Amino acid sequence: MNATDRTPADLLRSALAADPGRPLVTFYDDATGERVELSVATFANWVAKTSNLLQGDLAAAPGDRVALLLPAHWQTAVWLLACSSVGVIADVGGDPGTADVVVSGPDSLEAARACSGERVAMALRPLGGRFPQAPAGFADYAVEVPGQGDRFAPFAPVDPEEPALIVAGRQFSGAEVVERARAEAPGVGLTGPGSRVLSGLPYDTWEGLNAGLYAPLAVGGSVVLCRNLDRLGEEGLAKRIESERVTATAR
Repeated sequence: MNATDRTPADLLRSALAADPGRPLVTFYDDATGERVELSVATFANWVAKTSNLLQGDLAAAPGDRVALLLPAHWQTAVWLLACSSVGVIADVGGDPGTADVVVSGPDSLEAARACSGERVAMALRPLGGRFPQAPAGFADYAVEVPGQGDRFAPFAPVDPEEPALIVAGRQFSGAEVVERARAEAPGVGLTGPGSRVLSGLPYDTWEGLNAGLYAPLAVGGSVVLCRNLDRLGEEGLAKRIESERVTATAR
């Protein structure tokens, strides 16, 4: 990664330039058996489309707050980087009643209705599938995002010193996210390119976000992001660590 990278979106651009074909996020849901592997290029394409949706159709602008009512999931990781790309604040688990935009999983739709701004619903189904019927009052992400552009350019420059992330009551600028991710990567067991961490931590704390996304991105590594890991069992976990060539775990 480049020393000049100041935001998570910068880190992704550098990763794309360095090695677009390498794995970045491998996602497992041990409640459904789902496995999805996203290369840097594929992940970046999802981020670009989501950023265009956020900036265009949802009219989000720098300084706006996007409440992310989502679990640890590859699509949540996409939204976090899209927020960084546009320059809006990603408020993980934030109050939808005071947010400009809310993005909700299927289990938090009622709470998300408190948002008076734009509302997006995520089915979180395998392969990015849509809802059988879109929830009333919400745009279905899986319907809206495929038609978005594959390239993204922000309408306004993103200031790395402005607030970019809120999680568990803590606020970070984009620059702070990058600095902390780099500094704390060794503590997660990520020592540089090729490092691969398996994370079963939820995304509702900085530690979970860092192990599950930011630290791997900051050092040129990758993450095996596991939802419902408690259903796997120790033997299954050992097999996954071996098959995925994991070098560190966070759970």
